[in-house]
Amino acid sequence: MKNYKYTLEGLDCANCAKKIEDKIAKTEGYEDVNVNFSTLKLTFKTNKQDPKKEITEIVSKIEPEVNILESNENKKEVHSNKDIFRIIIGLIIFSVTLIFNFNELTKNIITIIAFIILLYKTAKRAVKQITKNRVLDENTLIVISAIGAYLIGKTSEGLMVITLYEIGKILEARAINKTRKSISELMNIKPEYANLKQGEEYKKVAPEEVKIEDIIIVKSGEKIPLDGEIIKGNAEIDTSTLTGESKLQNVKEGKKVLSGSINVNGLIEIKVENTYENSTVSQILNLVENATDKKAKTETFVSKAAKIYTPVVMVLAILVAIFMPLVIQNITYQESIYKALVFLVISCPCSIAISVPLSYFSGIGKASKKGILVKGSDYLDGIKDIKEIIFDKTGTITTGKFIVSEINSFDKNYSKDDILKYFAKGEKFSNHPIAKSILDKFNKEFKGKDLDTKDVTNFEEISGKGLQYVIGDKNIKIGNSNFVETESENKIGTVLYLSINGEIKGNIILSDEIKAKTKETISKLNKLGINTKMFTGDKKEIAIKIGEEVGIKSVKYEMLPQDKYNELEKIINNREGNRKVAFVGDGINDSPVLARADIGISMGGIGSSSAIETSDVVIMTDELDKIVEGIQISKKTNKIIIQNLIFAIGVKILTLILNLFGIADMWQAVFADVGTTLITIFNTLRILK
Repeated sequence: MKNYKYTLEGLDCANCAKKIEDKIAKTEGYEDVNVNFSTLKLTFKTNKQDPKKEITEIVSKIEPEVNILESNENKKEVHSNKDIFRIIIGLIIFSVTLIFNFNELTKNIITIIAFIILLYKTAKRAVKQITKNRVLDENTLIVISAIGAYLIGKTSEGLMVITLYEIGKILEARAINKTRKSISELMNIKPEYANLKQGEEYKKVAPEEVKIEDIIIVKSGEKIPLDGEIIKGNAEIDTSTLTGESKLQNVKEGKKVLSGSINVNGLIEIKVENTYENSTVSQILNLVENATDKKAKTETFVSKAAKIYTPVVMVLAILVAIFMPLVIQNITYQESIYKALVFLVISCPCSIAISVPLSYFSGIGKASKKGILVKGSDYLDGIKDIKEIIFDKTGTITTGKFIVSEINSFDKNYSKDDILKYFAKGEKFSNHPIAKSILDKFNKEFKGKDLDTKDVTNFEEISGKGLQYVIGDKNIKIGNSNFVETESENKIGTVLYLSINGEIKGNIILSDEIKAKTKETISKLNKLGINTKMFTGDKKEIAIKIGEEVGIKSVKYEMLPQDKYNELEKIINNREGNRKVAFVGDGINDSPVLARADIGISMGGIGSSSAIETSDVVIMTDELDKIVEGIQISKKTNKIIIQNLIFAIGVKILTLILNLFGIADMWQAVFADVGTTLITIFNTLRILK
């Protein structure tokens, strides 16, 4: 099946988005249908040729004013000037009846004309829903309330209901667009072009046209359009849109750079390593754009409830209109009908239906800005419930890179500097990762002094053991205890020995460097009441030492991938209630446990592609403190959703009670509908701050 993606231009109703999704999903030949109200994106799979015509017909039946655009078409700005003009004309016409002393017939005719002008758009939507979709929605509630108010002699209040409702819909659309724009600005990282090298010249092309191993140039102020390696030049780049890190990075020849970063200062040539489709920036945009396709429980509940909400409200309103005079003395049918009409206005579910999905989308956008990619609103919702986090060690707790932690001399004729020099002279000719660590240590200790290797002869590297070479009359061997023929020491880390003419003169110990802020992060997680553990395939001594250093008390070591999976399975099966279990890892061997965990968190910078693909959350910076930020964003999003639901439902219930006691009328009813919708939308915007 082929994937399709369209933009639903002009869609301003969350309930309608759900109806469109359900209708297409029920149509034969369509699978994985999703309408993302937050991004106005419609996605689905089908084998049908050119499905746009059929999709357009389905959407038009539900929302006739929505346009179906290809994903690469430009969206037009949603204008509401015509609606504002229509409202003004309607009010002017009605005001004529108040200024001039017409007879009753003329006054009624003019009033009806004003009603028709003001009610036209809402009534059109209501009739469409009833006749074609057999659905009663908020448009129906408003039309019945406005016409009913006119029929019982509450003309001014009826006009006020439809006027404020229409104005509210205009403001609501603008508020929603503001939210979408705010999120778009957070993720404004898509490069518009690439400077492709063709011979000695450069040509501006779309990033999609560039192939692997093509050469591109990036000038000061330009976005890096594709992932690759710098082959010429140096620059300062801003990676804040990808990682949330504001500090500029200095990059030079040999350094890999990610698409979406900005070249602040400098000129660099890059050999492309990924097509645009597989580039970092493309993957980020796809993740964020499609993140809310996976609905959280609260959002799903609201969407399902909306289907039965309006019919139930209609039945309750009818019961109020019919039975209130029979139950309560001194209440006329005219008064009970009026109260029922007010009840209909109060009960519109707009604020609830809109605020929940927008809150999740805003939370995901905020997390993305911080360098935390959340793949669905259900995962964003679940992060707040994490009560246990299990960490992998290498590449997660530690950097995965060796550093020289100790240098020892066993001969007074050789200083520690001498020992380091002999190691560096040999490792200069090696491509082993350990060689780089030793050379880095040499450069740090000798402050960049050139390493003279002219006296090195007969160099030979023995795979898995070590290396040997000759300087003058000295036969030098560097490697493990077996290679240099000595007894191994029980040290925590990797021990390499230096043998000169068969005698051990010293050794160096390399250990895996603990990531910055790891200890601080573990401490914060513990204070949040989150139990932390570490699973690693490393040996016992190293695992326990690392665990003690960072503050993780529960450590399991010498584990195979299957061992990690089985142990995680036990933890999940024995957990209590809604306690979520998260696993944090980076390697291919972590993929099974990342997929099994309630929340799988992978390291996006150094993590393997399989780990990133199977995880639910990707940390682009590889910084563990981002987990704490993710939890805070999840809690804030959930807090605002609860605030919105309590406020919206609370105001409606309060207004309903006041209406039944004759205290609230149409004015308060309109506020309970339109006012709460606007307030909840603006409250949602707080997530982005």
